[in-house]
Amino acid sequence: MEGKRLYVGNLTYSVKEDQLKDLFSQYGEVVSVKIIEQKGFGFVEMATSEEAQAAMDALNQTVFEGRTMRIDEARPMQPRREYDRGSGGGYNRGGGYGQGRRY
Repeated sequence: MEGKRLYVGNLTYSVKEDQLKDLFSQYGEVVSVKIIEQKGFGFVEMATSEEAQAAMDALNQTVFEGRTMRIDEARPMQPRREYDRGSGGGYNRGGGYGQGRRY
């Protein structure tokens, strides 16, 4: 594993960051924890890639707070693409949906 940041998925919405920190600290120094609210996942950054690998090996597919966690190396965040507002479909100024107003 190259990275130190882990994706932690399938969390219950009630899990708190300090709970994840306590769980992952058994495998090394936890640098940061970020839970994405109301999404059921978060990220844990360990001090070294070796510690991250140890935590992932030990905790992936284990039950935590009643749910089976999915742990993987976090991927770099991709920039969001602009929404293409082409003229195909949707409401247009021609008076309705699709083709516009016909006379």
